[in-house]
Amino acid sequence: MKNPITLCLLFIAVITASCNNSKFEKDIKMYSETWDKVINDANLDLINNTHFTNDITLISHPENVVGIEAVKAYYQNFTTGFSDIKFTVVNIFGQNDNIVKHWNFKGTHTGDFFGIPATGNTVNIDGVTLVKMKDGKIAEEQDFMDSTVFMQQLGIASAPGNTEVINSLYNAFAVGEIPTVLDLLDADVIWNEAEGNAYADGNPYKGPEAVLNGVFARIGADHEYFKLIDIHLHDMSENKVLATLRYDAKVKKTGKTYNAQVAHLWTLKDGKVISFQQYVDTKKLADATK
Repeated sequence: MKNPITLCLLFIAVITASCNNSKFEKDIKMYSETWDKVINDANLDLINNTHFTNDITLISHPENVVGIEAVKAYYQNFTTGFSDIKFTVVNIFGQNDNIVKHWNFKGTHTGDFFGIPATGNTVNIDGVTLVKMKDGKIAEEQDFMDSTVFMQQLGIASAPGNTEVINSLYNAFAVGEIPTVLDLLDADVIWNEAEGNAYADGNPYKGPEAVLNGVFARIGADHEYFKLIDIHLHDMSENKVLATLRYDAKVKKTGKTYNAQVAHLWTLKDGKVISFQQYVDTKKLADATK
């Protein structure tokens, strides 16, 4: 027969564990419901001293966000910066006063977001939050997410692979694979030739077919050969690629050749060119036609 003292200690341990589990489940429920309403319903008034400690702290860089009003102002950037918001707690678990939350945030960037003007881009980002509770209230949070991917989705940081897209476009143009070039243009691409260039009379060309008929077909008809040489690509922010190169060409009508310095500014989205701007020595091009 077990010692009565041992049985008593076991009983106390079971009761304590049960109480701790009940407290933790209550914390989880409050936590999940609060953030669901704060983000999905834009109910920022729930960021109060009923659900958060007065010194609630968001661990952040370059400095922490501390206090209920500061945290409320911080999250207002999300609720006013995005529409069509869907915030989902994918999984949540923890122990004692520590919670780990795996979440997903979707939305359309239609308002000012920490000073970033609306881009109209949609975002779909996963993250993890480490949470510390205190007396049933949220006391501290630290978010972890891929900020680079988030900025790329917003269109602030360039997506990887942009230069590869433009490089493949130039390679296709070099061997006359115009359908491949056109396939790399967005259906609503906006194309502008340099002011003063003869082909600028159709600016802005809208859509691949307009570019084909207004630019490429005319270049082919006007030249014995038209080569793009010394191409150098420069990856830039906001999904732009700057190409510096030269045109090496011969005009059919006059038999004159020209070698002109050129710059192309490409803007991409989702692996497609959405806009193009040409800069070139238009006098050199015009002189070759006289």
